[in-house]
Amino acid sequence: MLAAVLKVLVNVAGFYIAALVFPNIIYDQPSTLLWAGLVLGLVNILVRPLLMLLTLPIRFLTFGLFTLVINALMVSLTDYFIEGLYIPGFWYALAVSVFISILNMLFINKA
Repeated sequence: MLAAVLKVLVNVAGFYIAALVFPNIIYDQPSTLLWAGLVLGLVNILVRPLLMLLTLPIRFLTFGLFTLVINALMVSLTDYFIEGLYIPGFWYALAVSVFISILNMLFINKA
């Protein structure tokens, strides 16, 4: 349970840092970021494994770099579901996913 809460907080922090760095990423209020962190966690649990399985040949050919595209698609899907969050395009979604990945490496994978 604590790991899930930490994962959501890392997602929220990734969205917040991306919004600070890129002024084109807009959110209405801080609670929007919390909902975005929760929805991204759910999208990663429900949709991401299926996409990872379906794109296995492409990921194999690109030595795993296509995973960055999948992560950006998960962030874009989160943007689609959250009303007060606006991420203007694929490259900004990729940047958000990179921020979240870096925070995951720093805080979650320390085992």
